[in-house]
Amino acid sequence: MKISSNFDSGNINIIEAKVPANIRLSINKDNNSDFYQWFHFRLTGAKGQLCALNIEGCDGAAYPAGWEDYQAVASYDHENWFRVSTVYKHGTLTIQHVPETDSVYYAYFAPYSYDRHQELVSSAATHERARLEVIGETCDGRDLDLLTIGEDDKDKKKIWIIARQHPGESMAEWLVEGLLSRLLDNDDALSRELLNECVFHIMPNVNPDGSIRGHLRCNAKGQNLNRDWDDPDRLLSPEIFYLRGKMDEKGLDFCLDVHGDEALPYNFIACFEGIPDLNQYNLDTAYMFGRELEKANPDFQNEKGYAKSAPGKGNLGMSTNQIAHRFDAVSMTLEMPFKDTVDTPYPETGWSPERSMKLGYSCLDALAAVVDRL
Repeated sequence: MKISSNFDSGNINIIEAKVPANIRLSINKDNNSDFYQWFHFRLTGAKGQLCALNIEGCDGAAYPAGWEDYQAVASYDHENWFRVSTVYKHGTLTIQHVPETDSVYYAYFAPYSYDRHQELVSSAATHERARLEVIGETCDGRDLDLLTIGEDDKDKKKIWIIARQHPGESMAEWLVEGLLSRLLDNDDALSRELLNECVFHIMPNVNPDGSIRGHLRCNAKGQNLNRDWDDPDRLLSPEIFYLRGKMDEKGLDFCLDVHGDEALPYNFIACFEGIPDLNQYNLDTAYMFGRELEKANPDFQNEKGYAKSAPGKGNLGMSTNQIAHRFDAVSMTLEMPFKDTVDTPYPETGWSPERSMKLGYSCLDALAAVVDRL
């Protein structure tokens, strides 16, 4: 029997792994940070045996409430993921499972690999509507990929979609894949109509270093990128330095920043109520987007979410606030659960890559309903 995590987005520390019935593990922190919660590892050599994988120290994780009513995901082929029995008690997360083969992966959520990311952007770049641009490099020297879909005309509305500032929130890139697949579908009338009015700038993975390193929230330097938008440092947060600079260059009318929430079992949006000089028309447009998305996809809802910031108290280091303030634009954060949706549960998979992609598909319906207001 062996446990390993020396691969793309792998993260686990082995305390003791002598018998399948009592495997003791812990999660490594993000580099130069106290954040931890993402795990991803492979178990081999335990086919047909009842395994108890005890991940200790989970009460010190970034969001301990995220473990309540949570079920880990598992896969035999690293493509099809399903939920497995998981119990959280006294700071230990215990995964109980009988593997059907001698190789099984476990993860906090279905990973979105860097190989798949490269295939996504390269495949999109072959489309006649799309262009791929490398806008800079990460701390580890990886490309920062930006896709532009449609004609970059000054008279068109500038739509930005960004994802995975927090690398452990892999559902965000799954959503972008679904959105892209529809946007690049020549037979989709709604996409064609949107591209007559808009140009899309899409960054599927803002934080590839953190994704590969198996981080929850930080880049290679330990920076929480979604707190660095007010004054990004080119050496510590090059991802935001280059991304914000490209937004300044191209302009912006609408931005959807895609994330995942560890604790809340809902899909919801968070807006920019607390920014200085709040533009109520823009905020009403963001709320309208949320209502339209709920109509288009019952997995989304508007009743539950984050508390709204008090007037003038919004954190301008966060993307949604900074972008709404900087560009006088419609900006929002879309959150998806690591768990299942309590209102529309699907216990076999919980919230999943497939459901994330479908929600991305629906985002274009919501956008089409508000585009005339941008």
